[in-house]
Amino acid sequence: MLKSLLLGLALLPAFACAQEAGDWIAYRDAYRHMIWFEKYGKPKQFLQNHLRLRPRDAGVSTDGLRLTLHGKGAQLALPLDALGRAVFPFSRAAYDDNAELAWNRKPGQITSSAWVSIVTRPDGVYAAADLRAACEQLLAYLRSTGGANGKRCAGVQFSYARTDGAQVRYQAGDGTAVPLAAQEGPAFPGDAVAGFRVFPYRFSAHPDAGQILTSGTPLAIAALLE
Repeated sequence: MLKSLLLGLALLPAFACAQEAGDWIAYRDAYRHMIWFEKYGKPKQFLQNHLRLRPRDAGVSTDGLRLTLHGKGAQLALPLDALGRAVFPFSRAAYDDNAELAWNRKPGQITSSAWVSIVTRPDGVYAAADLRAACEQLLAYLRSTGGANGKRCAGVQFSYARTDGAQVRYQAGDGTAVPLAAQEGPAFPGDAVAGFRVFPYRFSAHPDAGQILTSGTPLAIAALLE
């Protein structure tokens, strides 16, 4: 049996100076990685790109974690979501100033990288065919960056906070609904922090003609590749 791998990100290298310092990165280095997705010319309407901070080990708390862009005479706070993702500010001025992106943790505790994942829907309704297409788009992007060689799309995973009581179910064309089983695990592969409530949905288990219905917006949707 093939070992499954949950992927919700493009396998781009982490920014080099983040590996050395851990508490800051040069804006120009971050820009060079983030612009890859913007220039990617193949279909990507189901994908989104973020700058993400994540702990190197499970003992590093993200409570109060803050990301700030420091330029000449100005600072800009960049909001982080529950998984440490921020919308990257593309700024010519910040690039020219050689600004810095800094966070309030000791060097070596946090790593940063470009992070591509599947877009969530506020209405909680996902066509099964769209989820398959989203997985294929992510897989194609991964391959364009040199990752996911030999992998195929097997499904997707919806992730929620451990205390979130949201439910996820598959609804067939005739209206029959089948609940998906919740598990515990990381929101994304390779994360040191686990403990999320996750719902794997495998394409082989249900026809593409149905829908996935969620009672709450997930924190993230990752692709399940094998």
